[in-house]
Amino acid sequence: MEETINRLVKEWKEDGFEIKTYSASLVVMETERLLIRRITRKDMDALLAIMGKPEVMYAWEHGFTKKDVRKWINRQLIRYRKDGFGYFAVILKESGALIGQAGLMNSTLNGNETVELGYILDNTYWHNGYGTEAARACLEYAFGELELKTVCCSIRPENVASIRVVERLGMTLCDNHTIIYNEKEMPHQIYVATNSKSYIL
Repeated sequence: MEETINRLVKEWKEDGFEIKTYSASLVVMETERLLIRRITRKDMDALLAIMGKPEVMYAWEHGFTKKDVRKWINRQLIRYRKDGFGYFAVILKESGALIGQAGLMNSTLNGNETVELGYILDNTYWHNGYGTEAARACLEYAFGELELKTVCCSIRPENVASIRVVERLGMTLCDNHTIIYNEKEMPHQIYVATNSKSYIL
């Protein structure tokens, strides 16, 4: 069996087909320091270690439980099937560690259908530019691969670090809205980027 598979792979490569392993097939984007790939259920423990931290899940105002993370993963898998995108795992090339998430989500902001940029980074890796690098890759993917005209990002006004990320990407403040989460009102600012902009780190 193995000999047959190796022969077929050799023939496919000779015919110009690109042969990828399962792991490689999950990769959606690559940057200088990061691989950005689809989340799988095998990422549960790594995601829980990050999302269980209240300081990381600042926008939600609580660390996630295992049940929360399981629901989160299932939501992304549904998004992949339905939309072709969602939150993706951010992998540090040099170590192979899962250090956060970044991605795109269909969303409704103030009654308008849009695609929203999001990113969550383990606080162990803050202040290294990884969040900006991952968000920039997602924005370029949105405008290049998906050919979207605009992308929005919803940020709590006191989240200065996140605002700095979108400003580095050339996104500008355009509106405000309020999210109701766990029966609490959470004011957010809306930043937007258009396909004609250039993105500079």
